[in-house]
Amino acid sequence: MTTSDRVRGAYGARADEYIRLLGSVSALSPLDAARIHRWSVGVSGRILDAGSGPGHWTAYLDAAGSDVEGLDLTPAFVEHARDTYPHVAYREGSILELPHETASLGGVLAWYSLIHLDPDEVSAGLAEFSRVLVPGGSLLLGFFEGADEEFAHAVTTARFWSIDAMTRILDDVAFDVIDAETRQDPGARPHASIVARRRAQNDTGVTVPLSQSRRMMP
Repeated sequence: MTTSDRVRGAYGARADEYIRLLGSVSALSPLDAARIHRWSVGVSGRILDAGSGPGHWTAYLDAAGSDVEGLDLTPAFVEHARDTYPHVAYREGSILELPHETASLGGVLAWYSLIHLDPDEVSAGLAEFSRVLVPGGSLLLGFFEGADEEFAHAVTTARFWSIDAMTRILDDVAFDVIDAETRQDPGARPHASIVARRRAQNDTGVTVPLSQSRRMMP
């Protein structure tokens, strides 16, 4: 069984429960909403909510004026999102093989959508985000912060990531970290988020930092 099969089956089996408990922005931390909103206003172009679940963050961004679409692995979540937010675009798909053209998006929101992947798959998912973002495009990640190890998540096995480890992977797939934050909410696992920018490329196809690419522009 692949990780995608495991995650799809686990969330599908508990979709109704998940939607009832966590399927609205009001059920989640207002600090998350503030972080996502601040990030979104700086994005130019379409945003992909990668791993959109029941669709609440996608709808939140749409209501705030973003051009956004949601994508999720679990059919029950996609069906719920389409029924609940019919004016917002949702589709079924995997973050490991995004159905988007290269350099076609301005931003990617991946809010806790990488937590069930093993390290190689996290690298592959981040590489897909890098592929679909325009140079200078923005990525916002949310994840559990801690030592780089697995733990027994309520739905299916998940993984903690340190800021340093996630930053190294992002660097490998042509992202520059812009900022990172951590916090500890009462009764919750440690939280982290990272904003990263897709690096530009020079004429030879070699990725270079944006600061250097600006100096190279005529």
